[in-house]
Amino acid sequence: MPERFDNPGSMIPLSWSDPSGSRSAERQRKGLTMVIDKGAGISAFRDLLELASPYIDICKLGFGTAALYPTAQLRQKLELAKAYGLQIMPGGTFFEIALLSTPVSQYMETMCQLGFTAVEISDGTFPLSQKERREAIMSGLACGLTVYTEFGKKDANYRAEKEELLQTLAADLDAGASHVIVEARESGTVGVFDRNGNIDQQFVQDVTDAAKEMGTRLIWEAPKKEQQVHLIQTLGSNVHLGNIAYSDVLSVETLRRGLRGDTAARFAQRSAAPCE
Repeated sequence: MPERFDNPGSMIPLSWSDPSGSRSAERQRKGLTMVIDKGAGISAFRDLLELASPYIDICKLGFGTAALYPTAQLRQKLELAKAYGLQIMPGGTFFEIALLSTPVSQYMETMCQLGFTAVEISDGTFPLSQKERREAIMSGLACGLTVYTEFGKKDANYRAEKEELLQTLAADLDAGASHVIVEARESGTVGVFDRNGNIDQQFVQDVTDAAKEMGTRLIWEAPKKEQQVHLIQTLGSNVHLGNIAYSDVLSVETLRRGLRGDTAARFAQRSAAPCE
């Protein structure tokens, strides 16, 4: 089995590799990174994990792409993710469409049998009642799956509402969800973002302040660099980030650590000792 987390600072002094001081200790860091997989092949997936698995916590097979894989290749991808210690789940849209014709218990059992370790429960396209949402969470847990729920709609005009988000967060966590994902779509243009992808930083801060400890269980979808920067600047290097592209995993980690100009000033501290 591949090693889950080599010390990424073992060849470079830790003070250089992690100016934030909060990301280099293995698995002690708290900020989750959720990657969206839109259909990468096995070789590309293996390459990603060999290079960047220490900086990935959750992999989501986006939308309904899981339905299009040959079963053998799907199982191979799921086994690879598990070998590297990642949670892997199908997209929430797949869950919503499956529920139109399938009991929730059957969906969860099928995902478990295929080898998924987690599921995403959402109602971004097709509505769920609060009762149905809670039952779905409990059904996933009964199958031994980690459950992530999603708050928000996929409509281009949708903007998140604070009290609704806080109520959903409390209810979902009470039902057993691990985290609640704040919808932004792959485009990053709904929820806490406007049509141009600009973030409402005050809203994010207000929600986090109001949620108190529960706020540490929110994952903010942020597919664009500027959105990642704003969230890190607002909530710190250990903010949970979702819908991160394959190609952006290392660059997101550099933002978290202050190894990129956009966030370096937040974390870097110059030594007072003179150069010799």
